[in-house]
Amino acid sequence: MSSPAVPRTEIAPASIVERLVSFACLAPSVHNTQPWRWRYADGVLTLRADLRRRLPAEDPRGRDLTLSCGAALHHLQFAARALGWETDVVRLPPGADESVLAQVRVLRAGRSPVVPQDLALLRTRCTDRRRFTAWPVPAYRLDDLCRLAAPWGVAAAAIADDGARFRLELLANQALSELGLDPGRQAEQDRWIGRSGADGIPAALLPDDPDPLLARSRFRPGLLEDTRMVLHGGDRVIALGGPYDDVAGWLRTGEAMSALWLEATREGLSVVPMSQPIEVESTRREIGRSVLRGAFEPHLLLRVGWQAIGRSELPRTPRRPLADVLDS
Repeated sequence: MSSPAVPRTEIAPASIVERLVSFACLAPSVHNTQPWRWRYADGVLTLRADLRRRLPAEDPRGRDLTLSCGAALHHLQFAARALGWETDVVRLPPGADESVLAQVRVLRAGRSPVVPQDLALLRTRCTDRRRFTAWPVPAYRLDDLCRLAAPWGVAAAAIADDGARFRLELLANQALSELGLDPGRQAEQDRWIGRSGADGIPAALLPDDPDPLLARSRFRPGLLEDTRMVLHGGDRVIALGGPYDDVAGWLRTGEAMSALWLEATREGLSVVPMSQPIEVESTRREIGRSVLRGAFEPHLLLRVGWQAIGRSELPRTPRRPLADVLDS
């Protein structure tokens, strides 16, 4: 009697890997720096942090850079599943240099159906910096979004209590005031706004000059008509983090951010990262102590809310050509 056939594992061809990297590079990144490099060789796709795109004034430890790369890593895994492939991910592989964040094998034992709705979701997701409407996000939706972080080993907490929200707003404004006094940070931000190339933030995606008492922003005014209705009326904040404030935690938090953001997009919600309060170490520690009650080390804050006008009319941020980010 013959033994049952063992399914043969198929390794993804270069054409599939190229398509997956294209989807991965749609991920959000700090100032749209797109600080990643990919290399495909011998069936292994390697993700490296592009340290040339690090922001030395704003992100000296590389937290925002690593979060950005984590989001790209999740985008790649999400796209692979949508195209019927599986991914085997090794994060921070032993023996690799510090720029190597992950190694990925893309494979499958059998064909699975393509999920076009998920591929469309990757193309739809964007950062809409206009103020949210006054409609609050229901608590159950926030809880559902927070649960999406758990599979990545990331802690998440919705900051919905009025007292905690007030405390967080004070700390966020304190951080913005401190950051605004640093000319090096301001010059660095300005270098990434209104660039003519395939990266950075177009001025057309930054709200025009709002009342500074009502809507503080890390960026200078842009060209986008500000349709925001009221200050923080419907804003809710989700904090993401882990037991340690380190590269391994930042990478996974970036993956969890991407998972949460894509699902929020599916539900019609908007997400805007708040990295500034975390960039000031004293503020970050105080958020962990007095807002999160010591539950975990905060790596990132996300504003979540509803927009009065859909995102479909917003222009998309530019993306670097595949040849600039993928070596094979």
